[in-house]
Amino acid sequence: MPKVKKIPMRMCIACHEMKAKKEMLRVVKNKEGEVFIDFTGKAAGRGAYLCDRPDCVKKLKKARLLNKTFSCEIPDSVYERIEEEFFAKK
Repeated sequence: MPKVKKIPMRMCIACHEMKAKKEMLRVVKNKEGEVFIDFTGKAAGRGAYLCDRPDCVKKLKKARLLNKTFSCEIPDSVYERIEEEFFAKK
């Protein structure tokens, strides 16, 4: 019997849907407190996952979800940079 590879699942912080990790956008807060999009999925630090859907990215800023997820104040510039990077790659 062939071994079935388990697909890692993650929950979107905006819509709370479970999806395959590879389909999602990872936002990381590293030890220095920098918050950025991790396109590799392997950057060190605390990660939060977001659907690849525009409405989830918009909700991220509107509800300031990273502040809640990382339990600290995240500047607006970080949310704006995430939106810019997300919509630039579309």
